[in-house]
Amino acid sequence: MIDWPNHLEAWRSWRDAMQGDRMHHAWLLAGKSGLGKHEFAEAAARELLGRAPGMDHHPDIHSITYGPKDEKEDKKRAEGKDYERARSIRIGQIREMQHRLTTRPTLGDKRVVIINPADDMERNASNALLKSLEEPPAGTYFLLVTHRPARLLPTIRSRCRVLRFPTLADEQIALLLDQQAPMTMPDLREAALAAAGGSLGNALTFIEQELGEISSLMHRILDQGDPHFELRGQLSRAIGPRPDRARLTAILDLALSILGEQIHLTSGVHQQAIVDAHEEFVRLSGQAPTFNFDAGLLSIEIGTLLARVAEASEPANA
Repeated sequence: MIDWPNHLEAWRSWRDAMQGDRMHHAWLLAGKSGLGKHEFAEAAARELLGRAPGMDHHPDIHSITYGPKDEKEDKKRAEGKDYERARSIRIGQIREMQHRLTTRPTLGDKRVVIINPADDMERNASNALLKSLEEPPAGTYFLLVTHRPARLLPTIRSRCRVLRFPTLADEQIALLLDQQAPMTMPDLREAALAAAGGSLGNALTFIEQELGEISSLMHRILDQGDPHFELRGQLSRAIGPRPDRARLTAILDLALSILGEQIHLTSGVHQQAIVDAHEEFVRLSGQAPTFNFDAGLLSIEIGTLLARVAEASEPANA
């Protein structure tokens, strides 16, 4: 288990609320991905409910995340096989949870529903959840894990108390990498640390997905431009013909991290170009979980956005 140094304030707020006369029923756990928000949600739920004697999993903690893509994949799950997940949290999952809430908790008088990531709920699923947040069953608490709170319905956000999870300092990530990935080669470790953007999850994913070549190509496009499309072709090959959702998300997060660093190092037209590209990557990151992108075209789009930043810097460099 990771000892997250950025959870201290969230724990203080949670425990203060537990000791109060009337604890709020809905909580929004907000912050970048890779900051341990889901781990906090599970630990906070167990602390609220108490131990489940003789059970590893507490029967009154209900977690909702991406389900099987379709009936075929659902059958694979039932057989204990690997299965492809849907790109969003669907209304059927929310309705199934609501049906459970019509019964009493298995142990005690409380239960917790964890939804992760809540910002990837379909619109109908969000509307269905809103009804439960407006009229919560007695003893039911909701923990909504979100990486992009702005994608949630304003009416959902307004009914939740927010716990914010700050990013980690480079020194903190370095220490956690020593614990979580001690066998990483020094060059890869340093590249992962540089690409982390305050997120341990980003750093670990960088190592697991072997994003060193992609990171190098992104930096080269930013520095040199790509007038002959050669670097974009190399980037497309490095990304691969059929990247899965985890790899695609990691690549977009990497681009965001690289651009985020550059914003504070420039000014004028070049800085505005970086900001514009950053906004486009935010849009792509928001669409990636639900849109069926063509991998080749998306790879070229990533390279083109970076090349535009390089083009904007040419007059200043000249």
